[in-house]
Amino acid sequence: MNRWLVAHSIALLRISLGLIFLGFGLLKFFPGISPIEDLATRTTTILTFGVLSGRSAMDFVAGLESIIGICFISGRFLRVGVWLMAAQMIGAISPLVIFPGELFPGPLHAPSLAAQYIIKDIILVAAGMVIASTWTGARIVAQPQSFRSALGKRVPKVQRSVRQLEATI
Repeated sequence: MNRWLVAHSIALLRISLGLIFLGFGLLKFFPGISPIEDLATRTTTILTFGVLSGRSAMDFVAGLESIIGICFISGRFLRVGVWLMAAQMIGAISPLVIFPGELFPGPLHAPSLAAQYIIKDIILVAAGMVIASTWTGARIVAQPQSFRSALGKRVPKVQRSVRQLEATI
């Protein structure tokens, strides 16, 4: 199992991330289908200083997300896809700063459904960082252990490996 995970997990993460971006990007091409359409349109209008607004703002976001998805699924132009994703994620997370009253309404400031939709992007950022790390030679290394012996253990070798990497940089 360990060898299979080592061999395939990064590719599966990349393809899964690509499918998410392509799927959500395609939704935005069709007016009224994306649950975040209004918020994404207003945010894009603000971030582009009004250069893009209305349907053109949504088409821009839809195209950007679709291109990111295609880059990740195909594995081609992956660096371009990751950089586009970084820019897109800044835009996607910025409503938390631009519209906090709308996203965290009520007396307890609980996140609205739209805020939860945005907050989940933190996971996408982390996945993108894992994929981007492979450019610099990061790889998962197989050190097989029995499943039972690994259940209760912390993963100290990961911390040690990161420290060793930092020492070489």
